[in-house]
Amino acid sequence: MHRFSTPCGDAVRVACPDLHDAREFTLTDGIFPGNVVLAQGTDGNLYGTTSENGPKRYGSFFGVTPGGVLAVPYGFDGSHGRAPFAGVILARDGNFYGTTQEGGANNGAPHRGTIFKITPGGALTTLHTFDATDGNTPYAPLLQAADGDFYGTTAFGGSAPTNDCFERSCGTIFKIAVGGKLTVLHAFGGADGANPYTGLIQAADGSFYGTTYGGGANACTQTNGGGCGTVFKITAGGTFTTLHNFDGTDGSGSFAGLVQGTDGNFYGTTALGGTYGYGTVFKMTPRGYLTTLYSFPSGGEPSGTLIQATDGNFYGTTAYGETIFSITPDGALTTVYTFSYYDGATPYGLAQATDGNFYGITDEGYGTVFKLSLGLGPFVKTVSASGKVETRSLSWERTLPAQPASASTAQPLHSPSPRLPKSRPPCQPARPPARSE
Repeated sequence: MHRFSTPCGDAVRVACPDLHDAREFTLTDGIFPGNVVLAQGTDGNLYGTTSENGPKRYGSFFGVTPGGVLAVPYGFDGSHGRAPFAGVILARDGNFYGTTQEGGANNGAPHRGTIFKITPGGALTTLHTFDATDGNTPYAPLLQAADGDFYGTTAFGGSAPTNDCFERSCGTIFKIAVGGKLTVLHAFGGADGANPYTGLIQAADGSFYGTTYGGGANACTQTNGGGCGTVFKITAGGTFTTLHNFDGTDGSGSFAGLVQGTDGNFYGTTALGGTYGYGTVFKMTPRGYLTTLYSFPSGGEPSGTLIQATDGNFYGTTAYGETIFSITPDGALTTVYTFSYYDGATPYGLAQATDGNFYGITDEGYGTVFKLSLGLGPFVKTVSASGKVETRSLSWERTLPAQPASASTAQPLHSPSPRLPKSRPPCQPARPPARSE
């Protein structure tokens, strides 16, 4: 029998209830889900994307029931986009919207990408193909704002080449109407941030907030010689403000977006930097005052965007530490679950579904879809992921009192295959120098 680390302790595999393998992601399904946060549809199922293989080679759009039954309604063929790395969001029209990091009408040119609309049944419409002048290589999910338009970022393109950005290309912030008209709101230049790998949130004040992996006022060796990254604010009209420049001691290289907590503050993570070099969890006021809540001592690299669950705590994942963690608004961190080779590795973002459970993906091997139960109660009804305060793949009205947490159980809905090499964003965080395997 295999032994592995679980919330139950170092236990024999069968000793922890409800931990079992289901069928695996296959080359036919699509592999390497990437930085996906699953989106719950109006039918109660969870939807996401894989970035490679699938029915037409270049990734897939899939749906999975809470019980683990998976279907693949669409395979990307390149001409309509390839390598959808960030999953999809549910819009108010009941359809899903997302991005691909490559392909589209400029399929012959690498690192362009598309914005698409897709029905739950798999009917896809390409809304926009990037041409580099308006950005390219979007790694981030979209946001449907209160005005009905979609907002997002591209990791590259959009401005004149500069050495202040990775590969001399800095990225953009854009909005796109439902009909497909795209407007560039801001093109990064390095000094104001560079290479945003994550999306935006719309806060209670109506403005949009996000992070950049690099750029800013402070240089960092950890981010491949570029800046340490920033936190920024932008209005719907394009007025841009840098709120914070990371300096390494308070974190660097953020691969994660922000969440606005019920206290009005913003919470996020950096993949690098902090006291030990393995990343941080931070809190920032709307005026830009940042406090480091936690520095990971080892095995960190938090890469997924935090969510605030119905118990008031924030939940996230560490890609290198292979964990799911919870952290209070005051910074008390608890490791909720540690993955092993047998139930997945390299977890990314989480979503709390209407049944109260957490769902997410891991990206090692061929990738897994998992379900984590912490004993939190279900929600009464769903509302679409648009509007203010808090935005993720789906947000829910929290009308039930939080239930006491019980021993956590993780259920792989898709089980892992042997670990294989996989694609990553071209700008990878440098590992802290001191590390033992």
